Amino acid sequence: MDTQPNNPLHGLTLQAILTRLVEHYGWSGLYQHINVNCFSNDPSIKSSLKFLRRTQWARDKVEALYIDTFCEG
Repeated sequence: MDTQPNNPLHGLTLQAILTRLVEHYGWSGLYQHINVNCFSNDPSIKSSLKFLRRTQWARDKVEALYIDTFCEG
């Protein structure tokens, strides 16, 4: 089995990452950090996951925000 000890996202699903960010920031706070319509226009976990799974740049921003928020110092 391949382990990734230096990857703070290892073992986390995109849904878990997004859910925790929404719990922390709320949808409007998340939209302030990452300006994508799926966070401001009738947002839901399901619709946001659909967008993030096919839009790599947005997914990268979500993952980076998660690391900055929960994994740094």
